[in-house]
Amino acid sequence: MKRTLIFLFTLFVAFTFKAVAQPLNYESPLPVDQTIKKGVLPNGMTYYIKSTDVVKDAASYYIIQNVGSILENEDQRGLAHFLEHMAFNGTEHFPGKGILNTLQKHGAVFGKDINAYTGFDETVYNLDNIPTKDGLIDTCLTVLNDWSNYLLLTDEEIDAERGVIKEEWRSGQNGRRRLFEKALPITFNHSKYADRLPIGLMSVVEGFDYKALRDFYHDWYRTDLQAIAVIGDVNVDEIEQKIKEKFSNIPPVKNPKERVIVDIPDNKEMGYTLGTDPEVSTASITFGIRHKKSLKPEMVADLKRSLLESMATSMLSARISELSQKPDASFLAAFVGYGQFTRSSNVFSIQIYPKPNKEKEAFKEVLTEVERSVKFGFTPSEIDRSIAEFKSSYENQIAQKNDISHDKIENVIQSNFLSNSTMTDVEKEYELAKQIFKEITPQQLHETIKRLYSKENRYLNVTGVEGKDNLTEDQAKDIISTVENDSSIQPYSESLDGKTLVSDLNIQDGKVLKTTPNKETGATTFVLSNGIKVHYKFVDKEKDKVSLNAVSYGGTSLLSDDELPSANLLGNLISMSGLGDFNATDLQKILAGKTANVRIGLDDITESLSGSSNTKDVETMLQMVYVYFEKPRFDADAFQVLESNIDDYVVRRSKNLDEKMRDSLTVTLYGKNNPKKHIFNQDYADAISFEKIKNIYKERFADASDFEFFIIGDVKEEQLKPLLEKYIASIPTKNVTETYKKNGAEWLSNNIDKDIYLTMEDPKATVNIAYKKEMPYSNENFIYTKALGDILQLRVDETVRESEGGAYSPSAFALFMREPKSLAYVGFKFDCNPDMVDKLVDIVNTELQKIADGNISDDDLNKIRTNFIKEREQAKDKNGYDMSLLTNYFRYNENINDPKNFEDIVNKMSKDNIQGIAKDVLEGGGKSFEVVFKPKQ
Repeated sequence: MKRTLIFLFTLFVAFTFKAVAQPLNYESPLPVDQTIKKGVLPNGMTYYIKSTDVVKDAASYYIIQNVGSILENEDQRGLAHFLEHMAFNGTEHFPGKGILNTLQKHGAVFGKDINAYTGFDETVYNLDNIPTKDGLIDTCLTVLNDWSNYLLLTDEEIDAERGVIKEEWRSGQNGRRRLFEKALPITFNHSKYADRLPIGLMSVVEGFDYKALRDFYHDWYRTDLQAIAVIGDVNVDEIEQKIKEKFSNIPPVKNPKERVIVDIPDNKEMGYTLGTDPEVSTASITFGIRHKKSLKPEMVADLKRSLLESMATSMLSARISELSQKPDASFLAAFVGYGQFTRSSNVFSIQIYPKPNKEKEAFKEVLTEVERSVKFGFTPSEIDRSIAEFKSSYENQIAQKNDISHDKIENVIQSNFLSNSTMTDVEKEYELAKQIFKEITPQQLHETIKRLYSKENRYLNVTGVEGKDNLTEDQAKDIISTVENDSSIQPYSESLDGKTLVSDLNIQDGKVLKTTPNKETGATTFVLSNGIKVHYKFVDKEKDKVSLNAVSYGGTSLLSDDELPSANLLGNLISMSGLGDFNATDLQKILAGKTANVRIGLDDITESLSGSSNTKDVETMLQMVYVYFEKPRFDADAFQVLESNIDDYVVRRSKNLDEKMRDSLTVTLYGKNNPKKHIFNQDYADAISFEKIKNIYKERFADASDFEFFIIGDVKEEQLKPLLEKYIASIPTKNVTETYKKNGAEWLSNNIDKDIYLTMEDPKATVNIAYKKEMPYSNENFIYTKALGDILQLRVDETVRESEGGAYSPSAFALFMREPKSLAYVGFKFDCNPDMVDKLVDIVNTELQKIADGNISDDDLNKIRTNFIKEREQAKDKNGYDMSLLTNYFRYNENINDPKNFEDIVNKMSKDNIQGIAKDVLEGGGKSFEVVFKPKQ
């Protein structure tokens, strides 16, 4: 007996000590995600492999080059980006367009699945969601191998690409871009970054010697500066062996140039710039404070510092957002953030969008809120909410850790390779974070915001407006000094009375009257006691995710013309007003730590609600649906704020070139004062009414029984059913059924052809071409029309972009609309060289005519067919596929799971089928327009 007591006492002591959390060792390294295999080859190349079946039977491949525009000499400006383009224009194993042609035959799409980008400090290439069958793993690894060291860089391909890059530069030019470039010396404190925008100088792009590009390639594309990553449904050991066999033979560069890290020099005095542009009519202010960033291995202390920084900036952002929702605020919006700026620096940034002629007032008002936090820190209630939000975020990440997309995994890998960030194990990190949250004090958060709001390394960039009272340097410095020395600033305070979303609502539970399973879709239909139908399906392809859609026919087609401007802003007012008893600010506070959200939609023929949540917050999501029907909120203060935003939008778009084009196109197609297609000018803004928005909402969302509900995701029937009875079956209904009217705006004539000349700072031409033809809806017509658009995209990429070098991203598309009118629509849109515009217009029209004449290659048809099947199979791995399944089945009596509705059509699709759509559109009595914008001479 005595021995037993000793044993029990010993056991008690052991458990007691085990239960006491060990104090954190802040100097210990962060826990590493062991599911990501990392290695380094003898030649210095790093590799990463991650097995995940988030996309079944597919993998993504990346090569991360520790090389960007910052490494260019003055006479090389633009070559890092140029080299990125050249990687798709011929390699040792894939001459010419071999990479694209090879992978497109297996369903990959250029720009979507095959792409790259160049930054200041890195260049990253990606091959996404490529099937792992048919030897494609070896093919993709060979592509990465060629990108590493075996680009051909032929004279002909280099010359052909010069025009493409010139058009990429042209398409990116606008007023705000020009002012952004003007501010770069201040933003980067006259460091090398200020002169190394990746797009480069067009004088260099147009005139560099071939050898200059080849030298840049051989200097910097080398194994010690490269990492490859393979992420997908693969065997890690097999991939590692393939990598070792394929990449170890790449020779390391002898006597390599030093890959320096460029630092931004410190500045004691604040840098300042003010810029105006003829195409910019509204102001913005960027106030930044740079901080040095460590590239050392991360420790637990770094995690704590990061959490403190994120909490401090998120709480400050919430305060500023609250200010912006007051009618008398001097600014429309403002944002605070802290994050990576360059490889070796972070930035604390404040972005402000003042109301017209309120630059000084807006800067002072936002800065005062920043200073309030610097003087007094944060309240216990703010801190508690912030911790709840971060915990919820961690828990969601853990629940969905097997559903993380390839690109998000690559982002973690990329940060590890380039910045030495730890690829953390999220579950172990959360255990650390929970201990950190327990130890975080208000004083630590106060010290964090004071540290971020440093007196040094500041810069202020003002985007001004010509002829207006813009914020000057002296005024800005005076405001900063005044605010920082203002003893009248008081601490932040708030009060919430502990109510919940439905506290004051008398909810009378309803019942589920009928439950009907559906074998074809795996769905269950609940008929509720108030007449509402809910179609539900349990789907856990994406863990801990639940989606809701509710849709009703009618939309704006049932409104009078004078109601349309107000209807257009209905969703804005509803989201800005809050919900039930809570304004938008308080609603965010009571929902802190929850993932539930519901949005209202109103379009031409439907009104809708769409929502999402994790599994545990489904009740909150359904509560929100209930309140949107039973106690929607229309906040008069929110409407005043909305009016300010509308006024700013009218002014902002008045000088914006793209908006001028959009308005001119609308007037050309529909006439100057078509009520259903009115341009957003002051008359339109004046017609928007608070009372009309309220009345439209109450009319369109008057009867929930006219809405068909769809709920899919990771929620079991036994959890969902009582919640439906409480929150959906309890909504009072009228059992009125509506449909829509076919009264949309029509083009002024069947064939419109017009050139429009506009004044431009940087001349460009913009092409808008479209054809449409009414014809009966069928799955065949839908698929054949999409195939037509995809083949046209292949053609214009080959001709307009590659052969002519006349446009960077020419867009061709075709779609088949089911409602309100069943019709095929084919279009082209792109910016281009104005000297070539007429030739390029002829080319794209000719390509459509060629297809109508039956000129379709077997190769193109096979690429499209393979892509359709690939994308459909990969879509089936997502919850969203099942939402489409239920929606199509119950609203249109179509089962997209049935092969006859998709796979059979695609597999049997012929050239004649696609030719038939093109012929109908061109020759069957359809309508068309060709509107081309050109620079005024």
